[in-house]
Amino acid sequence: MIGLRPPPAGGRRSSRSTYPPCFSSIPAFQPGLTIFAFFGILNSECGIQEAPMKLLPAQPSLTDQVYSVIVDEICSGRLPEGAHLVQEQLAARLGVSRQPVQQAMALLKSDGLVEEIGRRGLYVTPLDIDLMRQHYEVRAVLDGMATRMAAEQVRRSPGTATTLAERGKTILAQGQSAVANGDLAEQVRHDEAFHTLIYDHSGNALVARTAEPHWRFLRRAMGEVLRSAKLPADIWRQHADILDAVLAGDAEKAERLAVDHDLNASETLYDALARRQALTA
Repeated sequence: MIGLRPPPAGGRRSSRSTYPPCFSSIPAFQPGLTIFAFFGILNSECGIQEAPMKLLPAQPSLTDQVYSVIVDEICSGRLPEGAHLVQEQLAARLGVSRQPVQQAMALLKSDGLVEEIGRRGLYVTPLDIDLMRQHYEVRAVLDGMATRMAAEQVRRSPGTATTLAERGKTILAQGQSAVANGDLAEQVRHDEAFHTLIYDHSGNALVARTAEPHWRFLRRAMGEVLRSAKLPADIWRQHADILDAVLAGDAEKAERLAVDHDLNASETLYDALARRQALTA
């Protein structure tokens, strides 16, 4: 590659030269210097203001939409364990081709929500309550850490508290409305949105990414929690208490409440499913 070099600092500049004076302070373009870094130096030395790159809004793909619909059906119990999933029927019902349904099924299989039984096809898997408990144990550690870090962020930045309070109260109201309407899929969606909000304000971008595989499995488990719990509205009181502790900057209390919240949900579901399995054994 031919390097770009400014004219010698002490050399005679042609009257026809197109180099601005600021080029004299710019180092030669070297093979180890990326083109983006070189032009960053160029812009800095010459006072060139870069226009900010416009961010494109993320749009869910057709596969993601099909995946979400099927997960909602499983979480709500409309697709119970053992339900046979016929791809042609799902495609016709959703008004899509078979390709996004096939891709969604591959995701569902990797998440442990669907299994393929020989030539018989795809079926909704039974919920493995021991595996569910293990997912909750890992999530409890992540949620505890995230809420503690979010509370510490609030202490350092009043702006964080304002943003977190506004968005958090909106999600709490939406979750409570979903409970009142008996909409289990919306309860699960808003529950995840609440915890994701905490992750996003923890100051660590890896928390949400690390939690995502556990959330994919637990979306279904949470549907079972909400159908089995005697007082599902109590879950949202716990969310409100967690948010209050974070907004107060009480890191220790926020962490304790988040861990207790997850482990209590795990035990509630585990006990309910164990009793149900004992009755059907």
